[in-house]
Amino acid sequence: ETGHYGGEPFGAAFTLVDQKGAPITDAAFRGQPSVVFFGFTHCPEVCPTTLFELAGWLKTLGDDGKNLHAYFVSVDPERDTPEVMNAYVSNFSDRIVGITGAPDKVHAMAKSFGIYWKKVDTGDGDYTMDHTASVLLLNANGDFAGTIAYGESADTAIAKLKRLAAKG
Repeated sequence: ETGHYGGEPFGAAFTLVDQKGAPITDAAFRGQPSVVFFGFTHCPEVCPTTLFELAGWLKTLGDDGKNLHAYFVSVDPERDTPEVMNAYVSNFSDRIVGITGAPDKVHAMAKSFGIYWKKVDTGDGDYTMDHTASVLLLNANGDFAGTIAYGESADTAIAKLKRLAAKG
């Protein structure tokens, strides 16, 4: 837990907006352990599945996970305005905070966390996004503490979250 990922500093400073349009900075990822997932609201499968599972894991943890903060960061800020993010994340859990902002700032933030994303033309005038499908786990210092892979078993994911929460 060095605060580095792939040899680069992990998680650069950022100032973006949450789903209510209020400023949110990298300070939100410090002081308590955090669960951070990068995706987009037009995502057909990975994002809704992951957010649904995350909401369930947090519910299952109950008091054991009350100090965990959960965030959904858009990799498609052109479409994912605060209003769109608010409507989307509220479908899953009031514990998950949506984060978006100016595209250059969002993409710089995602890059600093080692997140892959790419806009992909669907051929019909629309587009989708390829992106990292893992959930990042950050300790209370905001440092990298592990991942939950897409499709990982609920038991394993809950055990990882329980350990993360117990460490504070």
